Amino acid sequence: MSVAEKVGQLFVPAFSSRADALAKIKKYHVGGLIYFPENFGSPARTAAQSNALQKASKIPLLLGVDEEQGIVSRTPFITRFPGNMALGATRNPADARAAARVTGSELHAVGINLDYAPDADVNVNPANPVIGLRSFSADPALASTLVTGAVGGYQDAGVAATAKHFPGHGDTAVDSHTGLPVIKHSPKTWERLDAPPFKAAIAAGVDVIMTAHIVVPKLDKSGDPSTLSKTVLTGLLREKLGYEGVITTDSLEMAGVREKYGDKVVPVRAINAGADQLLMPPSLPRAYNAVVKAVRSGKITEKRLDESVTRILRLKQRRGLFQGTAVDPAKAKAAIGTAAHKAAARQVAEHSVTLVRNKGGLLPLKGKKVAVSGPGSDRLLAALRRQGVATASRGSADVTVLTTENAGSATASRVRALGPKPVVVAALGRPYDLDAAGGAAAALATYSSSAVSVDALAKVLSGAVKPVGRLPVPAGGEPVGYGLGYR
Repeated sequence: MSVAEKVGQLFVPAFSSRADALAKIKKYHVGGLIYFPENFGSPARTAAQSNALQKASKIPLLLGVDEEQGIVSRTPFITRFPGNMALGATRNPADARAAARVTGSELHAVGINLDYAPDADVNVNPANPVIGLRSFSADPALASTLVTGAVGGYQDAGVAATAKHFPGHGDTAVDSHTGLPVIKHSPKTWERLDAPPFKAAIAAGVDVIMTAHIVVPKLDKSGDPSTLSKTVLTGLLREKLGYEGVITTDSLEMAGVREKYGDKVVPVRAINAGADQLLMPPSLPRAYNAVVKAVRSGKITEKRLDESVTRILRLKQRRGLFQGTAVDPAKAKAAIGTAAHKAAARQVAEHSVTLVRNKGGLLPLKGKKVAVSGPGSDRLLAALRRQGVATASRGSADVTVLTTENAGSATASRVRALGPKPVVVAALGRPYDLDAAGGAAAALATYSSSAVSVDALAKVLSGAVKPVGRLPVPAGGEPVGYGLGYR
């Protein structure tokens, strides 16, 4: 391979159209591409597009997507699962593995061979604006077991898994898409809190680890984001944790990595820090030419370049890409949304619903007239009726179910506004809403407003399904692991 071809392997850009992708493959020899919603057609058309892109490339491409499920979902036709925090509430690595296997198999059917999932961050900050529900848990041990399950599930399906965001993005109140978060964890805290899920992912043979655009001053005093820190990527991830797989940057379009250095400097510094793949450079020509120039001038040694290219090629070999990448467009649709896949999603949703309060045995609701208020109330009303629950207007109802979705402290006033009759609060988003639901007689969390989670909530409220979920984060005044059942 020429230097130009080797450098190309490091880049994974976004693309605006098939023609744009083909031009990037031809001119820059890119090692991969990332799909976004606008790049998808029907399953058959997506599969045909993936085949066309692979055919145009001399070396098989890593075709990736951010398909975490839950609140980060980019694939329009995929079977919908509730997301990671709901899986955390199941406390079941088999559920995490099954969900990832279904997601991976559907991506594989349309020619996508890399998923930028699972999220391995330990969400200990309720105000975290960028992780939250994307995290399995605030408990590093629980997060570790579920990361292990998810990595296995994706890779069972022949899709490369990516643990993210190293060294850990769970304790920030700043979004790295729009700013540069600073996390003040000491090495001891990092070892106890942030490192375990990444260690678990490495032990599970994870294909890729993604960097975080965060500054952790007690891990690296330079003030550089971790993506550009040799101390973090080479020192901690490679040498301390013994990781030998591919390191990818998070998107280089994000503000968190662009605050300190220009777009020509960032890719060179990322590679010298220890990154192998450069995801979504703001300008592919500028970044690519900067890296080629750095190799030719010796700023990036050929040895360093070869290390990254070797890791990338080994990943492609491990995922079988050199044996063939073609998928069958005619079979793509039939592989997606099967009865078995929908059943797996229902199981995860039903296992995740968590009952946090049930004063006076108010729940289940059978035999009571029920009103519903809040986001998604129409869908929940319909689902309750399907379960045989009598519904009514607020004035004539015995009890009101108030749904919330990331309402925070406003939850308290919404409960009060519903008047003297008993209120059940159902948090369809972050369970931290339950912290302000002290005035409610009963409180539950679903961690998701997806159709499958709303249906599971209706089944639990009606008594058709017993609640078995346990809190994956502290919420509603209760600790991790808390959850009530029905007698």
